[in-house]
Amino acid sequence: MMGMKKKMIYTLLALLFTGALSAYAQGAITQPTNPATETATDPATAQPTAPMAEGEAVTAEEGAKVQMEPVLSSSPEQLWDEGNRYYIDGDFESARKCYEQIIGEGYSSAKLWYNAANCCFKTGALGRAILYYHRALEAAPAMEDARYNLAIAQQQTKDRIAEVPEFFLVKWVRAVRNSMSCTAWSILSLVAFALMLGFVLLFLLAQRLGARKAGFYGTIAALLVAVVTTSMALAERSEMLSREGAIVMSSAISVKSSPDRSATDIFVLHEGTKVRIVGEIEGWSEIVIADGKKGWTESRNVEKI
Repeated sequence: MMGMKKKMIYTLLALLFTGALSAYAQGAITQPTNPATETATDPATAQPTAPMAEGEAVTAEEGAKVQMEPVLSSSPEQLWDEGNRYYIDGDFESARKCYEQIIGEGYSSAKLWYNAANCCFKTGALGRAILYYHRALEAAPAMEDARYNLAIAQQQTKDRIAEVPEFFLVKWVRAVRNSMSCTAWSILSLVAFALMLGFVLLFLLAQRLGARKAGFYGTIAALLVAVVTTSMALAERSEMLSREGAIVMSSAISVKSSPDRSATDIFVLHEGTKVRIVGEIEGWSEIVIADGKKGWTESRNVEKI
């Protein structure tokens, strides 16, 4: 009898721990701190892939359904409709102004970033297009159109940097994690937690040996799924909040050996190149590029994703 009580206590502790992790991961996406991490709740049903294709803006009807959280009072629906009309008419500069005005008022969604990125690409603002594609993918990691268009835009950058080789398993895990948003992983973890609770109750309350075995093995399987999905949600949340990634916005910058304009130039980067910010001090940012080289540049030369 004492052994059964200990087993129930340990089981309940494990359930509470897993549930706490799931709730923590869920809380990460219900209280976003960066507008670029909010996602649209009603994505478009059709999206062209190549940035040069016509008519790839989300339709006005879908735009009106995009749910955003305003910081300033405005009329985003009207701006969205106007931007889409300009886009369809081929006036990408006017469409871009509409989308960026919505962004400037504090609104955000994956589709908004995506449409703005396409306009920037078509008007020659390569760095800002790449920045917006990255923000669209942060909001909706499974948005294949944005990923495809980003790859096309990156092919037009001047810098060709050899990336440090990455272990294939790490790349595979990242690909799996990016297949769904943080919200989706959090929901899956909560579902797995609920299933695990049901299997635990089956194991503890069932009279038949077969049902108890099913409850035992079901608990183990559900626990594994809960741990994996919670880990994916936490990793996605960590990446969303880290904000280390940045894009070079100037046409060309000289990366310095120290945060000083008179310091030695180490290498040169061009518009659209992605970097990682590892330190900041008085208007300067310490950046690292894909091949591991690091240096300093003025913060105004780069913009965080």
